[in-house]
Amino acid sequence: MKKIYLLAILLCCILTGITAQNAKPFVIPELKEWKGSTGEFTLNENTRIVYPKNQPELQRIARMVAEDCKEMFNYTPTITEGKGQKGDIILTLKKDKKLGKEGYVININDRITLSAPEAVGVYWGTRTLLQMAEQSFELPKGEIRDFPDYGIRGFMIDCGRKFIPMHYLRDYVKIMAYYKMNCFQIHLNDNGFKQFFEHDWNKTYAAFRLESKTYPGLTARDGFYTKKEFIDLQKLAESVFVEIIPEIDAPAHTLAFSHYLPEIGSKEYGMDHLDLFNPKTYEFMDGLFKEYLEGEEPVFRGKRVHIGTDEYSNKDPKVVEKFREFTDRYIRYVESFGKQACVWGALTHAKGDTPVKSENVIMSAWYNGYAEPRDMVKQGYKLISIPDGLTYIVPQAGYYYDYLNCKYLYENWTPAHVGKEIFEEKDPAILGGMYAVWNDHCGNGISTKDIHHRCYPALQTLAVKMWTGVSKSVPYEEFDKQRHVLSEAPGVNQMGRLSKTPGLAYEQASISPNTTLPVQEIGYNYRVSFDIEGAKESMGTELFRSPDAVFYLSDPIRGMLGYARDGYLNTYTYNIQSGQRMNIAIEGDNTATRLFINGKLVEELNTQEHWLDKEGKTRIRNVRTLVFPLEKTGNFKSKITNLKVWQK
Repeated sequence: MKKIYLLAILLCCILTGITAQNAKPFVIPELKEWKGSTGEFTLNENTRIVYPKNQPELQRIARMVAEDCKEMFNYTPTITEGKGQKGDIILTLKKDKKLGKEGYVININDRITLSAPEAVGVYWGTRTLLQMAEQSFELPKGEIRDFPDYGIRGFMIDCGRKFIPMHYLRDYVKIMAYYKMNCFQIHLNDNGFKQFFEHDWNKTYAAFRLESKTYPGLTARDGFYTKKEFIDLQKLAESVFVEIIPEIDAPAHTLAFSHYLPEIGSKEYGMDHLDLFNPKTYEFMDGLFKEYLEGEEPVFRGKRVHIGTDEYSNKDPKVVEKFREFTDRYIRYVESFGKQACVWGALTHAKGDTPVKSENVIMSAWYNGYAEPRDMVKQGYKLISIPDGLTYIVPQAGYYYDYLNCKYLYENWTPAHVGKEIFEEKDPAILGGMYAVWNDHCGNGISTKDIHHRCYPALQTLAVKMWTGVSKSVPYEEFDKQRHVLSEAPGVNQMGRLSKTPGLAYEQASISPNTTLPVQEIGYNYRVSFDIEGAKESMGTELFRSPDAVFYLSDPIRGMLGYARDGYLNTYTYNIQSGQRMNIAIEGDNTATRLFINGKLVEELNTQEHWLDKEGKTRIRNVRTLVFPLEKTGNFKSKITNLKVWQK
């Protein structure tokens, strides 16, 4: 009887054409709501992007999507205005209170209709479609309703202790936008720790990264951003709905300022503290903020500015009150230019009587001992959840995380978790979350590629938790596997991936000097090999170069095989003699770079540890990694053949 019943159900399904509903598409962040139907919509050369008349912002988004398609798929769809038809992708604005500001709806049937209350939602929806298209041009039919749990979904990078090139920041804006992350905080000044510099403040590394005409000589010489570059970065971010939050950190972390003007440094608490009792301190800080905030077109274009205010000494109650006064002063000073002030949490550590403005002030809640979250909310602050014990990366420092615990964060964390304090999900006091990269150990060899190798999986993971919150349904193991199928962003490949699968990724029979190859670089876990017939090479002879690195046949100092990136030169104790014939291979990962000669390992350049004191208390690690450059060949005389590039 049971068998008959099952057969009847099966027959009914066949006769009525019932088939399984399409499964939820994998995208990052995970879709909030999906109603699958049956069948697929096929993207092809006839697919148009259609936007309504008199909607210039949707026209702009349509053009950006077309450019993205060209970058990603080598295909540029037609853009047109008016009403859509079968086979089109139709962009439209439509009121829907339940979606909020950033939500969107996508209906996929015989056409794709993407609607949202605001343009930002339409743009986020196009990121979803592009991620789906990356995996297959056969898009499953169904309906998507998607909206974020948290309005601030961010990343902070410390550019003060390590210079981060502008092209990298621009790429990160694009990456963030691709994963619907919308807040990029740029920490513009900071300094190293004096114990790494012979306990001498004058020798301790410090930098302020932005061009200054008010204080000529303040700007770091080893890397900085012109005002125009920084403005252009913000314009790029605005175009893809990402907000740049510039940060000038004071009154601690300010050694760059006291190097410039020693009299404003604190003699009691250290020169990385400003002297809060010196009127010239306030003259200096007023002038600095004013330079970037005044005028109809200020350098800091966005609606928010971060003023720092953390980790100042609290030994003396008088100093505490002065710190609170300083914090209140610069909150109000920034507001006088029409900006919203952001601060680091410090007011539990600096508990006192001097009132500090809280209304319309955003606090980065990083350590509950410095700012107890519920007390800060009670005082009136809105919080960004950025707990140091969960979301701080400090590369190769030996404390905090080197790589975030993405599995734990994916399975357990949301912005409602501020350290050990857990709020209700979507509590209005919690605006959102961030994670941070701090480059505490100045001069430790870490490259921007190393930073990215740590940041990118964290960004993919936290993009889910800041948008989707507790609503995720994809198990971590599946998420961790599937995330690798997605690009970093249209036109961005900081990871240096040449293929989505392991194996031989590129080869060329012979390499001529002064030419350009079709590949820029190969990222970690790679093997690059070539045959060489050596010739006498001048010091500094390059074999390959990319925007971020150089590989030398003869390095500029000793004439050895070696490489340079981020201002660091690393050399092997091996040089090629004229007339030598051999096979050379370089293998590299996120820990080391290895040299093989004729298949035999000759030398490994790995992470070195250096102790800076006899007591063994102060250690720094020297990282010697390399993302291998390939884009341009140098002016060499040796014969180079049989180039092979493997991605492991």
